[in-house]
Amino acid sequence: MRPCPVWSARSGYSIWVFVVVPAHWSTGFVGGRLYGRVVRRGRAIRKGLFVWAHSPSTTTGRWHSLADHVRSTSELARSFANSFGAGDLAAALGLVHDAGKASCAWQTKLAEVSGTGEKVGINHKNLGALLVRNRAQAAAMAVLGHHGGLDRVQKLVNLIHGPDDVEALERFFGVVPEARALRDGPSLLPEAWGELMLLGEMGIRLVFSALVDADHLDTAAHAEGLSRPRVAPPTDMNELVRRFEHNRAALLADRGEPSDVDRVRVGLYEDVVRRAMREPGVYRLPAPTGSGKTMTAAGFALHHAARRGKARVIVAVPFTTITEQNAGVYRHLLGEQAVLEHHSNAELDDRRLRLAAENWDAPFVVTTTVQLFDSLFGRRPARSRKLHRLANAVVVLDEVQALPVPLLVPILDGLRLLSQHFGTTVLLASATQPSFEHLAVWKTLEITPLVDDPVELFTRLKRARYEWQLKPRPTLEQIAAQICEQRQALAIVNTVGHARTLYRLVAERKPDAEVVHLSTRMCPRHREHVLTRIRALLAEDKPVLVVSTQLVEAGVDVDFPVVFRALAPAESLQQAAGRANREGKLPGLGRVVVFDASDAPVPEFYRAGVAKTLALFGPGRDPDDPALLAEYYQRLYTGLNVDEARRGAAIQDNRAELDFRAVADGPKPTGTGAGRDRRLAFRMIDEDPVSVIVTTWDEQGRATELVRQLRIGVGPLRGVLRELRGYMVPLPRAVASAPDVRALCRPVIDGHDELWEWRGDYDPQVGVDERAIGEETVW
Repeated sequence: MRPCPVWSARSGYSIWVFVVVPAHWSTGFVGGRLYGRVVRRGRAIRKGLFVWAHSPSTTTGRWHSLADHVRSTSELARSFANSFGAGDLAAALGLVHDAGKASCAWQTKLAEVSGTGEKVGINHKNLGALLVRNRAQAAAMAVLGHHGGLDRVQKLVNLIHGPDDVEALERFFGVVPEARALRDGPSLLPEAWGELMLLGEMGIRLVFSALVDADHLDTAAHAEGLSRPRVAPPTDMNELVRRFEHNRAALLADRGEPSDVDRVRVGLYEDVVRRAMREPGVYRLPAPTGSGKTMTAAGFALHHAARRGKARVIVAVPFTTITEQNAGVYRHLLGEQAVLEHHSNAELDDRRLRLAAENWDAPFVVTTTVQLFDSLFGRRPARSRKLHRLANAVVVLDEVQALPVPLLVPILDGLRLLSQHFGTTVLLASATQPSFEHLAVWKTLEITPLVDDPVELFTRLKRARYEWQLKPRPTLEQIAAQICEQRQALAIVNTVGHARTLYRLVAERKPDAEVVHLSTRMCPRHREHVLTRIRALLAEDKPVLVVSTQLVEAGVDVDFPVVFRALAPAESLQQAAGRANREGKLPGLGRVVVFDASDAPVPEFYRAGVAKTLALFGPGRDPDDPALLAEYYQRLYTGLNVDEARRGAAIQDNRAELDFRAVADGPKPTGTGAGRDRRLAFRMIDEDPVSVIVTTWDEQGRATELVRQLRIGVGPLRGVLRELRGYMVPLPRAVASAPDVRALCRPVIDGHDELWEWRGDYDPQVGVDERAIGEETVW
């Protein structure tokens, strides 16, 4: 075994690279150049040959030993995967994932590019994948994809050794001798994974997550000069429950004399939490809007986690507005450090910024269903690194009716697998509970109800009546006139374009009134500011008229006497009704006016649901009737043939074939040179959003400073990204790519088109308001 002669163009002489040194030693430098001598406390200890994983930390100036890196990654990956019975497999993948870095070519190039910011650019993944392929089987794909992402299993099958592999492997064994044992032996794959293809596919996703999270954590520790990776200690869930209950009691006391609605809420909470001691599984919480469902679901999840040894609670909601609101409530109840809010889609696979990607290392996570399921069925490391946190967790799906129908089969199958094989408890919370058990994928799954008599509960909490303006169809101008007759009113429409139009019609009619607009064209900090203003006006019983997209209809805590709702599927109508007389303080019932404006037609993405809605609901047949809702969902799923729908079936087929790229990016049509069919990919939002950072709303210039820090990329960036999410606005990629819009955007990181800085105007009322932005955009 011989060392690698490494030529440094900067120093003009050779370095001999081979032997690993302990991480607490540092290498000698002359004029900033490595000269191949090890020093400790200023003394030369020995001359040696080094094998490195990463170039020197800008914090400490120390190089990162390959042996130290793979061992640390191995142990971390094991600790992450132990919760789902794959600790030995994850440890093996972690030990070999960077084996290819022992090659002379890779070490030579590392020395050349060190300090320049350039990539080594030489494949180092194949050797480790080949080393462990016989024992890890298909899970060796995790090694092959730990930088670029999971691909298709055929790439692993077709992988062959390169001409320099024998020597590189012996060099790797020289510094990590325990890796020799991984060449032969019994399978490391859990037995059930090999028997059920979809289970094996899900297992590979989670063990891949354990590997890339461990890899990123150890690499980040080196970059930041830490003595060990930054991993939160296990949480005392019993202490978290105690804190939650203490602060909840104080919150209730602050409300004063309880109303009739408050009494129903307390009774529901106590009844549901008593059932938290039951076995892990899938639970259903059918509770009307305004019944305290958000608090009740969190209480059940925390108590269940404490009693059943779950590691964390993950709450997923359909709209970012709800995450912002709910995360604030949970922080008040649990403490700032216990709650992580994560909803941005901006997770870059830039090699610096992927270290800052979220990994949900918190006891209570609030996220969106988009973030959750696009990650679960994604393939890239930055998005996947959090997935292992789903094992042995309680996952609360709030407003579960908002899950996209074309993706229900893979979503429900994923939840079934997590529940049955990975120790995950799933709670479905919604006033409009879909009848998922009518679908084949959940026909045999046991779903435990947490409410014995939902009909009686809905009857007790009925606080609004419906009015229907469908024939003749009004215009938006006529609806604006009706809104202007009210002191306080909320109008919810189906698209961003309709919201802008109706807002301006109302504002023009009542120029002196408080007229407010809400949509996700406004950055979260802006929306939070506006919602705070709305709640203050309502609390003081002052006039306020609000026009919003559907982001406000599910879970947002506002209470109006009148709600106008553009025609939409039944579940959306019922959710909107939850904003009318929410606290039950009116002497009679609140009003919900359902209208079908002739100049604001129902968008295509709602038409199937609206057709079924009109067949079942109308005057005298309200959408908050649980029996009619069950029939509605059954008709909807049958009419759309959800069980056999092309998109869901294609995703399931590609999952069974272990073609992760086809699942995430769409399959390639057989026998053609065409690109991937994105219509058959798993994407929660078909518009494929790009995040733009708004720096002009913040007068203090905080967003501008955060963008500057992100561009420099020095030091820990996770906190920077977290804070920047408050200034991000999602734009459909097709819109962001239009020349007139693209001219107003500047990439935050050169060469990456996932995150931009918005350089155009930012309207103080409606946010990003560019005429090229599509009118048919949800959110």
